[in-house]
Amino acid sequence: MRVYLCRLVMHENLFYASREVGRLYETEQCLHNYALTYALGLAAAPYFQPQQIPRYAEELTPLNERGIYVTPARGVEVRYSLSTFKYANNLYHLEMEKGSRNTPSFGRAKEVAVESSFEFVVLSEQERLTLPHWIRLGLWRSKAALTWDEIEDPQPRSGLYTVGVPLNPLDVSGHFIVFDLLSIPPVSLVQHAQMEGEHYELPHGLQVPVGMQYFRTSQ
Repeated sequence: MRVYLCRLVMHENLFYASREVGRLYETEQCLHNYALTYALGLAAAPYFQPQQIPRYAEELTPLNERGIYVTPARGVEVRYSLSTFKYANNLYHLEMEKGSRNTPSFGRAKEVAVESSFEFVVLSEQERLTLPHWIRLGLWRSKAALTWDEIEDPQPRSGLYTVGVPLNPLDVSGHFIVFDLLSIPPVSLVQHAQMEGEHYELPHGLQVPVGMQYFRTSQ
């Protein structure tokens, strides 16, 4: 087993429509593991799709056979920037009734600002991975720098523990005792979870469950 403790630093503003409140589109302080898996080049989607229907299970579950898994990322130091944009031919905006005046529709984007940082874990049961030093994320394809520490053969421990990163509940088979629910698309995440069972204890106080796989609980 190889574990990569990864740190991501934004070099451009990052935007996801994690939460929509009227005309405000807010980016959460964590990054979904599906997005990170694609950004790292571990999974790929066709460039052209006649129907805008995601195929996460089809494109991510082959990584289970290779023993590779990417956790969601937690915000370490996160700052925000607000920007105003005008709606054009964009499917991500709030539909408004036509007014009597020719007034442009607009929205506000709450973006993760430059130099914000995140932390997540990549696990590989068999192969040594070559991770990219630069990746792109979000609607704007924002540039981010990636660094990591490689940990070989961490020894599993058993008992009660607090998970150091957000988790995708579809990918974990362990028993959750308490947690905070983070409702974001495409699958809600849990954070600050306390669990019981086998886990890896990593540097910087990070603890993660053993045996995580994409769509584990739905198989």
